[in-house]
Amino acid sequence: MTTYSLEQLRRCTVAVDLGAARTRVYLRETGLIVDEPSLAAVNTRTGSLIAVGSLAEGMAGRTPGHIRVVRPISGGTVVDIDMAQRMLRFLVDEKIRKAWRRKPLLRAAVCLPHDAEPLAQRAASETLTGLGARRVEAVDTLIAAAVGCGLPVEQPEASMIVVCGAASTQVAVLSLGQIVAAEKVLVGGDAIDYAVVQHVRSRHELQLPSQGLHPLHLALCQEPVVEGKEVRGRDVATGLSRTVTVEMAYVREAIQTPFTVVIDAISRVLRACQPDLVADLVEGGVTLAGGSAVLPGLDRMIAKATGLTVRIAENPDVCAVLGLGAMIEGRMRLLHRDPMTG
Repeated sequence: MTTYSLEQLRRCTVAVDLGAARTRVYLRETGLIVDEPSLAAVNTRTGSLIAVGSLAEGMAGRTPGHIRVVRPISGGTVVDIDMAQRMLRFLVDEKIRKAWRRKPLLRAAVCLPHDAEPLAQRAASETLTGLGARRVEAVDTLIAAAVGCGLPVEQPEASMIVVCGAASTQVAVLSLGQIVAAEKVLVGGDAIDYAVVQHVRSRHELQLPSQGLHPLHLALCQEPVVEGKEVRGRDVATGLSRTVTVEMAYVREAIQTPFTVVIDAISRVLRACQPDLVADLVEGGVTLAGGSAVLPGLDRMIAKATGLTVRIAENPDVCAVLGLGAMIEGRMRLLHRDPMTG
């Protein structure tokens, strides 16, 4: 999926990033119009849609038995086409009518994970055609994110990007608008959070609520280093609320394993590149994008392992959809001829 047509993309009206954590929609000449959690709350008795996005996220873990909060998108892949269409229609329709009254949704562009299988591509295409798109153009998330980060993707020099999502991390070296080498590993922000949750459960016999991870994330970022942090959760044995002090040194140790998987993927991509491209990266460094790019310590660990400069992109969570938006608006130019248009 590294070959794409800029000419076809310029005919698109809307750009969509179907992420495991959040769904984002960019409208030509308008900008980002949707940035909501990829969640929907459904009444299992009637099948009716109760809430989507932020409203559904607020219901997670707090619903009665007949209401279920579901994720129609997993790892950047649509796993429930019907529910994804209903969620997008609820989020997008009114906003598109207000912002784009004169032109209908004719063509759409969508970000897909690197090496997405044909079934995943078809699911994304069917989701958008079900909303009225006559044609859907697919672009690798790595390319879209690199464009959104402002990297010189179209130049004859290497650019390295690491897109850290909720369910996976994608790594690539790009040059001349194409992917030279890339890796995708099924480790993302969710896996790192899970490692922390399991550590607290096994060491303190405490089950953390979803919002209980936030103070630990803040503590990991603080300088000087914080030795311990108080968190509140549910006692595994009694079911009662309890507060414990979590040793941050053990938390840092718990997240080393998922971090190491990401480092190994970066090393494999570097080994697959020509020496000239690796030499370019000494100056250009590594750019982190994606919603999990700000995970505490990830940038420092990558810099230490590779010896390269690591920077976190500005607004890393929306880089992919902004890059795709730039492509449909014609703000990306290739130095070589577009392979799809001849």
